[in-house]
Amino acid sequence: MRVFQNANYRFLSKRKRAYMISGLILALGLASVVVRGGFNAGVEFTGGTQLQVEFTQPTEVAQIRSAISAAGITGEQITPLRGGVGQAAAEFRIRIATSGEDEGQEVIRAVVNDALGAAYSDGSFQIVSADGISGKVGAEFQFRAVLAIAISFFLTLIYLAFRFEWRFGVAAVVAAMHDIFVAFAFISLVNIEISLATVAAILTIIGYSLNDTIVVFDRVRENLKKKRKEAYEATLDRSLNETLPRTVLTSGTTLVALVALAVIGGSVIRPFATVLIVGVVVGTYSSMFIASPALLQIHDWVRKRAAAAAHATG
Repeated sequence: MRVFQNANYRFLSKRKRAYMISGLILALGLASVVVRGGFNAGVEFTGGTQLQVEFTQPTEVAQIRSAISAAGITGEQITPLRGGVGQAAAEFRIRIATSGEDEGQEVIRAVVNDALGAAYSDGSFQIVSADGISGKVGAEFQFRAVLAIAISFFLTLIYLAFRFEWRFGVAAVVAAMHDIFVAFAFISLVNIEISLATVAAILTIIGYSLNDTIVVFDRVRENLKKKRKEAYEATLDRSLNETLPRTVLTSGTTLVALVALAVIGGSVIRPFATVLIVGVVVGTYSSMFIASPALLQIHDWVRKRAAAAAHATG
């Protein structure tokens, strides 16, 4: 991309402003989690039964809730997936948490089907799918999801420590953690349901963020050998400018595919694609304004510690 052929941006000089933007987003996400009382966990993590119901005519959430409540079911979550004025059909996701002993999905499906049948005419609705997960399995999914993310960070730190050195590894993990926290902040703000697909998107964000950061750090390592007398901050800025065309092209082409998935992929794939879109944007941003500034701060901290140790022994 010739527009970046002679790029000479001072990315590191904008790091304080970037810290403020990231801090604001994370603060909003934390406030959202506190106000909502947690994340909107899917049935895979909470346990229960999830039904997907399709109506031939648009209907209201309140009407469905009234029909289900009449059958003695409480605590249900009803999410509209498709419907509205001018549309011939409406689709809803009904999630019923398991209470007490685990109830079979076929029992819940039959109860909901009878409840809707009493409120709507025959043939006006259809239960498209029903998925049931016990509370114990949901708790196991939660543990494994957290474990998967933790292991990915640990292995990445080891890999980067061997490939580069420990300070590069720490900076890369800091940037990846930033991207994950921002992604979770977005999930809470938009109230996206956390499902196994969402966890897969989070793990993909980790990989994408680290891949982009590694490309930049590779160039940093090369320039440190070539420009030994150059200031560390100037070397980082040089490396970011030299890799900028690759970063923009990779992110841009990836976003084109993800936007297409989000728009035409349907209700099942849309949350996955939406979270990934945020992850790609934030991952690109963090490689410039989080990872490299973190590396600079670690470098300065190590240099000051070495100078202090030399002064103490001298």
